[in-house]
Amino acid sequence: MKIFVYEHITGGGMLDDPQVAALAPEGELMLRALVDDLTAIPGVEVTVLRDARLPADLPATIHSVGEADAFWPIFRRAAGEADAVWPIAPEQDGILARITREVIHCDRKLLGCRPDAVDIATSKRATAEVLGRAGIRVIPVYADESSVPGEVNEIVVKPDDGAGCQDTRLFQDRAELRNWLQAHPDPKWIFQPFVRGDARSLSMLCCDGRARLLACNRQKVEIADGAFRFDGVSVNAVSDRDGRYAELASRVALALPGLWGYCGADFVETAGDAVVVEVNPRLTTSYAGLHRAVGLNPAELVLGLPGSLESSNDPMRGSRAIEVELIHAV
Repeated sequence: MKIFVYEHITGGGMLDDPQVAALAPEGELMLRALVDDLTAIPGVEVTVLRDARLPADLPATIHSVGEADAFWPIFRRAAGEADAVWPIAPEQDGILARITREVIHCDRKLLGCRPDAVDIATSKRATAEVLGRAGIRVIPVYADESSVPGEVNEIVVKPDDGAGCQDTRLFQDRAELRNWLQAHPDPKWIFQPFVRGDARSLSMLCCDGRARLLACNRQKVEIADGAFRFDGVSVNAVSDRDGRYAELASRVALALPGLWGYCGADFVETAGDAVVVEVNPRLTTSYAGLHRAVGLNPAELVLGLPGSLESSNDPMRGSRAIEVELIHAV
């Protein structure tokens, strides 16, 4: 089986984007982990696209992208030569949605979430509405500052289609927030009450409205000068002995039946319950430590869907926590 792994940041999709230096370390972590997992499976050959400025030291066939105008022809050629395509791309600006539909247009097997789930998960507002209707506790989303209830003093502002902590800020003073909005107008901003608790995430295997929890992770999120920063994750660091995280994973998958393959869900663990922040319809940084943490090859589990959902083996018992650190560009 020939699998084309496309990681957007390191694969030439951001040649002209100044953010590439800041985002590349996270993309590189996920890409290398996935390529290593796939090449460990007998009979699997891997192809990747690679930004020509990056080292070509991957155990895969590499298509180098050196100019932005050459990106789509090279992408389509690589997709056409493969049996399946595994996209890793941010949701922002519809990037993941476009890549997903391009794979379908190329008539290749999509090793990722279906377009309907990607469209919903791209929008934090839409995600909160869908999960909320399913009875899952979520953080309320408001379209403007004036709609946030008056008793809320701490307000988080972020793009509706943002990825992770990108452009996410905390304000504890409404006057300061209003002044900031005047200087940074953007119709994509959404507003949410700040929920105090422990930042955590789920690593899930999803298929047709069902889910298997692979790990519950402790995220390393800092707030400096009002800006959120993601510094890494302790993969498989949170036990699920009572099964409530597995139940949450199943409820998320049931609410978004188009989730397929490896997916993530970020949540805040409060004193009373888990409050979902967002759903990631793609690989997350936690994937980089998942194989070592649970002792199973997650890429092999994805290729084994839907049968791999049925396994009675619970990798969260008797396994270990793995630290994945991010080095931020200065």
